[in-house]
Order: sequence, then C-alpha cells, then structure tokens
Amino acid sequence: MRYHYDYLVIGSGIAGMSFALKVAGEGAKVALICKSTLEEANTALAQGGVASVTNLEVDDFDKHIHDTMVAGDWLSDPKAVEKVVKGAPEQIRQLLKWGVDFDRREDGEFDLHREGGHSEFRILHHADNTGFEIQESLIRAVKANPYIDVYEEHFAIEIITQHHLGKIVSRRSRDITCYGAYVLDEATGNVDTFLAKITVMATGGVGAVYQTTTNPLVATGDGIAMVYRAKGTVADMEFIQFHPTALFHPGDRPSFLITEAMRGYGAVLRNLKGEEFMHKYDPRLSLAPRDIVARAIDSEMKLYGDDHVYLDVTHKDPEETRKHFPNIYRKCLELGIDITKDYIPVAPAAHYLCGGITVDLNGESSISHLYALGECSCTGLHGGNRLASNSLIEAVVYADAAAKHATDEVAHISFRDDVPDWNDEGTSHNEEMVLITQSIREVNQIMGTYVGIVRSNLRLDRAWNRLDILYEETERLFKCSKASREICELRNMINVGYLIMRQAKERRESRGLHYTLDYPPVAHGENK
Repeated sequence: MRYHYDYLVIGSGIAGMSFALKVAGEGAKVALICKSTLEEANTALAQGGVASVTNLEVDDFDKHIHDTMVAGDWLSDPKAVEKVVKGAPEQIRQLLKWGVDFDRREDGEFDLHREGGHSEFRILHHADNTGFEIQESLIRAVKANPYIDVYEEHFAIEIITQHHLGKIVSRRSRDITCYGAYVLDEATGNVDTFLAKITVMATGGVGAVYQTTTNPLVATGDGIAMVYRAKGTVADMEFIQFHPTALFHPGDRPSFLITEAMRGYGAVLRNLKGEEFMHKYDPRLSLAPRDIVARAIDSEMKLYGDDHVYLDVTHKDPEETRKHFPNIYRKCLELGIDITKDYIPVAPAAHYLCGGITVDLNGESSISHLYALGECSCTGLHGGNRLASNSLIEAVVYADAAAKHATDEVAHISFRDDVPDWNDEGTSHNEEMVLITQSIREVNQIMGTYVGIVRSNLRLDRAWNRLDILYEETERLFKCSKASREICELRNMINVGYLIMRQAKERRESRGLHYTLDYPPVAHGENK
C-alpha cells in the first residue's frame, strides 16, 4: 500500500501527539504511526511531573535556567534552555486546554513539588502518575480529531531518502532529504510506503537496550537508529541517565519507578545496614542531581556487595504519604511492602537519554523535512544530565516550535512519487527466532555490564568487540529475512549500543552522566 499525508508522525508519546494536534486541520492530514498501542509510551510512565515557573512570588526564569545549566554540568545549550524555560508556562496552559488535570491546593493554586536539582517548588503533577494523566488526555484529543489517522501495531523500518532512489548522498547538512518512511503493518506482514511532505520522529528513548530499565520495552531507539543509518547527525549518546530509585524486585522488566518527588517529599536513602550515606557524597544529600545519587548508590552497593539499597519514608505522616503517592503505595503493598512502615528496596535503572537526533531551535534535524521531538531528539536542553521533570515540558515546547515551522514549510513541499516500494525479493520468513531473542539478551548484558553508570576504556573496548560480532550476524540475518518487528528492533538496539559506546569513547573526561575511571572528574561551572 502507498499512502500520502502532509505529516507523518512516528511515535505516540507526548511529543508526537501534541505535534499532531497542533498541525492537524482542514487541508492538513496527519498519519500517527504507533509500534504498539497509543497507551504504551514513556510518557505514561512519567510519575514526577512537569517543571515550569508558575509561582512568581518565589520563583523566576533565571532560577530555572540556572538549575538546568548546573544539572547539565554546563554542557547545555543556553539558547535551548532559555527557549524551554520561558516557553513552559504557555504550554502548561495548552495542556490544561487539552484536559490535563494538575493537582491544586485548596486555594486553587497549583500544588507544586520540588525534585532533585531544583532550587524551588516548581513541579506540576497529578498525584504520582502525571505522565499517565497527560497521555490519556492527549489520546482523547487525538481520537476526537478527524484529521489524524492513527496506525497502531505499525513499525517504521526506515525513513525514505535519496538513498532509496539510487542516489549517493553525503553526511553534509541538508544534502539529505526525507520523503516519508517504510512501515511494517504487523497484522498483514506487508511493508507499506508512507509518503509525507513532513516527517516527525518522536520514537522515545533507548532504555530497553539495557536489561534493567524503567522504560517500556518498546524503547529500543528505533528513530535514532533510522536517522543514523540515513546519515543524519546524532549527538550526546553517552549521556544515559540512570534513575537512582527504581523498585528492586528481581524479574520485573521494566522496573517500577519510585519517583524523585518522594525524595523531594523527605524520603532518605539508607544502605542495607540502615545507615544514611548521602552525606558522604554530596551536601545536598538525597536531593542531589540524579547522576550523583545514582553513582552514590552504585558505590554503596559495590562497597558491601549488595544488590540494592533502601528508600525510607517511614518518618513521614502515613496519611500524607498515601495521599501523595497512591500508586507507589499500592504497587509496593502488592509486594508485601507497606511504605509507611517498611523501607523500600531500590536500585538504579536506565531511565532517560539526554542525547539523540540533533535538532535546531525549530526541532528540525540535519535531514531536510525531518523533525525530531521528545526523548529521541538532542535539543541541547539537557547537556550532560537532565534536570528532573524537564523532559515533558521540553517535548511540548519543541512540538509547538516544530509545528509552527513545519506549517510554514509544508505548503512549499511536493510529494516524491518516484519512490520505489519496499523490496524484499529473495528474502524468506525467519525461522530462527531463538537467535534474535538470544541476541537481544546479549545486547542487554553487554550494555549493562560494560556501559553502565561507571565506565572505563577497558570496559568500553570489551563491549565494542562483543557488539561488533552481533552486528555482523544481525546484518546478514536482516538481508535474507522478511521484515519483522523483532529483527528490526534487534538491529536498532545494536546501532544504538554502538552510538553510545562510540561517543562514550570519544568523550575523554568524566562529565555529567558519563563517568569513567580513566578520567577523574574535575569541577565545571560558569567560570570554567
């Protein structure tokens, strides 16, 4: 099948859906591609909230900008930081119009939380399932919009560029143009051709590359891998944020997230002896930025040979705890843990990617007519480490910017109808699923063991050599197999793993989330 749309949006989290809602209308049709269902996205798992300056009596833009720069270890792009921070209040109003219900105090003002790295209370939230509330509100709006066609259980295999027209293109900016994507319809097994004037990559993160992750298992870095193979620019892949406090319950994948807001609420970290330990690592104690807390926990676990630590909220008022964190309370209770009386076992887990597809202030990538939004993009906001709750607001601010820019561009773009259909001549259905599933486990093991919270040149070299073997095997298998979600996801995971390793090897310093034993950390700051 061949389809023609003004806009092709690949991914259905907050970034993809908010962009679709902003551009869809009379004369502008949108295809929204979703590899599973609309409900399965990282957005739905974001517990903490959305960072925005709303209480001007105590907070201001300069404070939020400074907090973001500090958390990013002064690697953030100041223009991107200013864009997101100053654009946040307007996008909060837009989310409210779409039906998002943020918690409020009795006086009607927002009930603001504070999280690690923030100097003020500025986190808007909906109990402890803010992302789910946003996702559900956007899904309702998308389904009510007659100009958006949703394609669930559809998997984008490759974006279409001049390469598919038999032309040789370089990696030079703007030499490459995107004309749409080849998309696998999982119900029929056919690969359809989606032609679009504007294509938007909103495929989320890469957490599923790691065995222990808070991400849904659909987070296999598909968009980043597709853009990399199309010779687009990808940056800052070494900066993988490990959330310090994922619920430790062996066998769970993904791991259940214990929101950072709980530490902002007053929870403290303890080792298995029951001793507090954050004072040994940072004066901000349990409210230090995530990379510091994750490394501190990793250090304590290695020091004593433990596989987890504890988060203690038992000293807080039980009724208030249940009110603020109903879902965490319910989940832990199912496992026999009453968080008002018992310590919560926690351990770090791969959580958020600060790098990705490089974009400008309009959200446009190095490939013409291709935008990237949300976690798969590298806007420059996060630098070396994401400040808590900056990701959801980044997604909607950049979706707004991209929508405005793309709306001006789309009228001047024509469809490229000489694009050939997907060619799978000479391939057959793969009968070796065991090879694919085993290879995925090997990728997870390699990344978790050698490319985790603490790295070294030796570990990275070992990971590189082992991944290279899997790459060669997988490419041979891909060339002779009918397209399937499983083989494509494995291929994408290997590409992403390679990018993380390569850019980690290239960064010869310990900076932000990239911590290596070969380069001792040094102080960075405004006056570095």
